Amino acid sequence: MTLRFDHLAIGAKTLAEGVAWVERVLGVTIGPGGAHPRMGTHNRLLRVGPRRYIEVIAVDPAAPPPGRARWFGLDTPPDRPRILGWVAACDDITAMAARSPLSLGTPEEMTRGALSWRITITDDGRPPAGGALPSLIAWPPGTHPADGMDDLGVALVALTVVHPEPPRIEAVLAALDWQSEGGLVQVAEGERVTLSARFLTPHGPVRLGP
Repeated sequence: MTLRFDHLAIGAKTLAEGVAWVERVLGVTIGPGGAHPRMGTHNRLLRVGPRRYIEVIAVDPAAPPPGRARWFGLDTPPDRPRILGWVAACDDITAMAARSPLSLGTPEEMTRGALSWRITITDDGRPPAGGALPSLIAWPPGTHPADGMDDLGVALVALTVVHPEPPRIEAVLAALDWQSEGGLVQVAEGERVTLSARFLTPHGPVRLGP
């Protein structure tokens, strides 16, 4: 089993606010997305590498309450747009979730339009370890949303995960046989969990996050 980076989830009070922030920083126009009926959320997406993307996500005001905790902690939207968490892809999500020494959530079926996938969701909907650990995702064989996205020249260079106890996070990733992917995900020590990401864009290097 292999675990590989899939996407970043960037949350905001509204989808328009989140999109405006990302577009202002990265200098490109984010592509379309859609609605998640089971979660009462909607999103828009941007390709940031082969089978890698950014998801800007927010509560969908047109959707009824889902009757459960929304994913990425969106029942309590952030005061301003920020990276809420990251998602890693695997082939056998049930086995990978069971392997983790810290619960990453329960694999559940999700849809957005014609797309379907499985993703781990915690009972309270919040990202694992406050966002320091990834949610797991499994796409149907040969399917990935980034394959159909325009390449606008934006590439994710590094994701920095700050946590008060980096060895705890590194131990879970090691148990999941996480491959460094050229040092893409870096774990550092800090007083609280924060996530920041560096990108190469047509306008030069930029950073999203604190």
